[in-house]
Formats: sequence, C-alpha cells, structure tokens
Amino acid sequence: MNKLILAPLAVIAIAVPSIAAAPQFDTPAPIAFMEDLSSGSILYAKDADRRMPPASLAKMMTVYVAFDMLKKGELKANQSFEVRPETWQRWHGAGGGSTMFLKVGEQPTVDDLLKGIVTLSGNDACVVLAEGISGTETAFTDRMNQTARRLGLTNSHFGTANGWPDNGVTYVTARDLAKLATATIQDFPTLYKRYYSLPSFTWGKTLGAGNDITQANRDPLLGRVAGADGLKTGHTEEAGFGFTGSAEQNGRRLVIVLAGLTSSNQRIEESVKFMNWGFRAWQAKPLVAKGKQVTTADVQLGDSATVGLVAATPLTATLPAGAVPVLNAKVVYQGPIKAPIKAGDHIADLVVTSPGIPEQHLPLVAATDVGKAGFFGRAWAGLRSLL
Repeated sequence: MNKLILAPLAVIAIAVPSIAAAPQFDTPAPIAFMEDLSSGSILYAKDADRRMPPASLAKMMTVYVAFDMLKKGELKANQSFEVRPETWQRWHGAGGGSTMFLKVGEQPTVDDLLKGIVTLSGNDACVVLAEGISGTETAFTDRMNQTARRLGLTNSHFGTANGWPDNGVTYVTARDLAKLATATIQDFPTLYKRYYSLPSFTWGKTLGAGNDITQANRDPLLGRVAGADGLKTGHTEEAGFGFTGSAEQNGRRLVIVLAGLTSSNQRIEESVKFMNWGFRAWQAKPLVAKGKQVTTADVQLGDSATVGLVAATPLTATLPAGAVPVLNAKVVYQGPIKAPIKAGDHIADLVVTSPGIPEQHLPLVAATDVGKAGFFGRAWAGLRSLL
C-alpha cells in the first residue's frame, strides 16, 4: 500500500532569522484571488470558493476548448462558420449584449471569432463558434463541462457558451477561474500570446456611412501594468463587474480574479492596484535550478530501486518583499512509487514552509525512465517484503 513519504531536507536558505508576516491587502471586491504561478503560492484569497455567475468570464472556457482543438488539429484557424439567421436575431442589437457585429450569412473564420470573443467579448461570436464546432450551443456546453472536469474545476458548471444569465445553471468560483486561466497560459502559450493581448479588433460596418467598427480590448491591465497580457472581463447585473487577469514581470507570473465590483472604473482601479500589490509586496527567491536533482524516491517493482527527483523548471518561493526569513523544505510523495515511470512525470513536491507564510508546493519530476522489474526482480522484491 502506498503511503505518504516525507523526506526532510536541509534548510534551503538560512539568513538572519525573522518571522515574515504576509503582506496585507484590502479591496472592496467581495471576491478576490491571487496566485503566483512561479511558486504555486496563493497570495490572497477572499471568498474564493463562493459560487457566482461568471458573466463573460465563462468565455475563457469557450476559448480554452477552441485552443485545445486547434492544438490537436481538430479545428483550423482558417476554418469558416456561417452566421445563422436565428443566431444573429438573438444576439444583435441592445438585447444581445457585447457584440462583434456579425451579420447574417457572414462566414468568419475561427481566427476572426476568437478575436471577436477575446478582444470584443462578442456574445454573437461565442455562439457562432459553439454552433460551428458542435452543431448546437447545448452540445458545445457539454464539451465545456467535460473539459472543466478534466481540468479539475470542481465548483463550476457551464450552461451557455458566453456566460449570459441562465437562472443559475452557469456558475464558477474565483479559484476555478484562476485554474482555467493558468491552464490556458501553460497549455497553449503560443495561442495565448496570439489572442489575449490584442489592444483592439476591427469587424463590421456602421449603419449609413459604412465605416469600419473598431473596438478596444476591455482588459483593465493592458497599458497600465507592465507585462499584462490577458485575460477576460465580465459584467451582468447579477454578477457585477469582474475580471480574471495575468501579468508577468522578471520571470514571475501572477493570476488574479476579482468579482462583484460596482462599476467599470472601479474594476480598472482595483485590478491595477491588486496586480501591483502582488508584484511589489512580494518577491521571488530562487531555490532550485532547472534540472538539479533534489533527492531520490523509492520505486516499487522497478528495474531500479530509486529514481531521482529533479526540478523541471527553476523553482522559487514567494516571500514578502524585503523579508529575510528562514525557509524549511521537505519532499512529499506517495510512495514507494510504482514502476513504470517516465522521465518528466510529476511524482513529488518540494514543500517549502516559513513562519507566517502560506505553505508552498513546488513540483518535482522523475529524472529518468524506470521500467518494470523482470521476473527475478519481482521475486526478490516479494522475498524482501516477507523478510
């Protein structure tokens, strides 16, 4: 039976001992969440698991599904979908909310629709993409929910492709939105950069003069916070003004979620203040270089009795700015780990603790492949267990 293995390590960094209290932050947003992706540390959480209507933040899942299909070759960026009269009728005009200004019979490409969703928050673009991919919006939301379960969004459900109010069928949490944003950034870095930070997008013509319609990206961080490059705003009467955003500075990437704000201006002010606090009040401390072996783990029924545990990426801890704390670390894994193991498999965590700071879990991966033991290896292992 596997058991939790704790492998204490030497103290990683010893300096002048001090208790580093977590920096304080206050926001009028009833729901707020911040994670530092460089360390996996949760820097701030305020009612982060409360179910709430996502408004247009739901479109992040629509985009994730499309990105996943593009990556797998199941969808092409130049593939076109026709705008059905029924879809146009529902999502044009003042009653349709944010729009890309699609017209009946137009055939925008997947590339066009993704820009219309991410940059313009087009409700029409979302539904056209959903219907083009799955035939109906309902069938597409089934795909959204399957993807949500795979990503571990345990407190979210999607009943629409665009987040339009549906009497509570669609709901999310701030923690789940942060997971979704993180998955988007990490799973599709090229697509993320291509679509999520466009400052504006032009589609459609004005009535009468026929001038091009250019709409600006509503992301409150773009142009206001260095390194900001996504993700999505949302607003309905029931949800208030919300935002899921990300920025990267000096190798540190933060993801934030704010929800329930009272105006667009307040969303801008609080988003900028929150993100700046994350970068200024906290600092990154390098711990383990990429590729360095931290320790070894026991292997069960493998052609090797142990496997090295290494850092797949540079590992850092997030600490209060200016603090000089004592850090302690231990390696945690469910072990012994059963063979076979592939090099690069995430099989353990480096758990870093310090007084006054949230516990941080940094991933460690297998340094090499470990195959299954042969007959004599298995027999010897069985004999050892009896002895």
